[in-house]
Amino acid sequence: MPEIARPSATVAAFPAAAPAVAAKAPPFIRIEGVTKRFGTFTAVSDVTLSIQKGEIFSLLGGSGCGKTTLLRMLAGFEEPTEGRIFIDGQDMTDLPPYERPVNMMFQSYALFPHMTVEKNVAYGLKHEDMTASQRAERVREMLALVQLTDFSHRKPHQISGGQRQRVALARALARQPKLLLLDEPLAALDKKLREHTQFELMDIQDKTGTTFIVVTHDQEEAMTLSSRLAVMDKGRIMQIGTATEVYEYPNSRFVADFIGSINVFDATVQRVSGDLAEVAVPDLGGTVSARAIPGLAPGAAVALAVRPEKITLSRTRPEGGNVTAGTVQGLAYFGKDSLYRIALPGGRVVSVSSVNARRAGENERVADWEDAVFLSFDPAAAILLKD
Repeated sequence: MPEIARPSATVAAFPAAAPAVAAKAPPFIRIEGVTKRFGTFTAVSDVTLSIQKGEIFSLLGGSGCGKTTLLRMLAGFEEPTEGRIFIDGQDMTDLPPYERPVNMMFQSYALFPHMTVEKNVAYGLKHEDMTASQRAERVREMLALVQLTDFSHRKPHQISGGQRQRVALARALARQPKLLLLDEPLAALDKKLREHTQFELMDIQDKTGTTFIVVTHDQEEAMTLSSRLAVMDKGRIMQIGTATEVYEYPNSRFVADFIGSINVFDATVQRVSGDLAEVAVPDLGGTVSARAIPGLAPGAAVALAVRPEKITLSRTRPEGGNVTAGTVQGLAYFGKDSLYRIALPGGRVVSVSSVNARRAGENERVADWEDAVFLSFDPAAAILLKD
């Protein structure tokens, strides 16, 4: 049976909820009660959202959650069934796309294959009130910004996928929009290039100061890129916050399970004492301690969630914290870390992640198949959820 961790000064120092976001300037984008229906299907349901000028804001969710529909309403390609959309204080709800200070970069990049890189970037400027020399100078600035000056005379098929992505970005930024919408901008890139390009996007956004809204299904991408993100499901926004807030302080089972990997257990509140709650967790074989959240009462049904990297795996029983025993049922080696699957006495399997901080051989793992081990986690690492 797990040992119950007692309150301590260290544990009590942790906040009971996510830190409050400091008050900021009036929002640059206001989405007020926006709903979009297609016949009897509701794609976006009563979304209210504020975004600050200069943010990289991500809409994160699975297929069909409504994130792309919301993006298309911002661009003017779809009209809300209900609600209003404001950009920089102006009501944009009924304005067509060409009257909005918005540009959109599509997942496919939509480059013209018969045009050079330079001409692709210049294409969006042909209807702008600019002289030929001003237009040429703007194109040079954009190519320099995305580090493609030396590729200006090549065609899209003569450059890499990452370079095509930067051409599309340069073209989208050439008109100097107040808002740039990016629909799955890195989906076509391989993992290593995608990770590199994320930082390039952040650098370009920082240099231009343009507000970015990114639609993505990739959790790591959203967490890396975003100043804040919104998790969506079934047309609704489930939680808004920084990557740290959403990952460390999920407000529901859905968000906890959607963002990263997590072990979730059914639990019942036994007692609340200050910043700690004691909860009975049948799958863990007893009562454990966790950081309390507002509104807990003895007898209430809750969920206890623990991230795999917050659990410590050891061959000897540790002192303090929440401790339970198990058996290694499986493991996977990923180089920088290893993932262990631990079977508990009641049959539940728990995931535990262990960083491979030192170079080790086959016989130097923390544990191996069929080993008896102990799992421990600090009360401050446990997340209690009421939904």
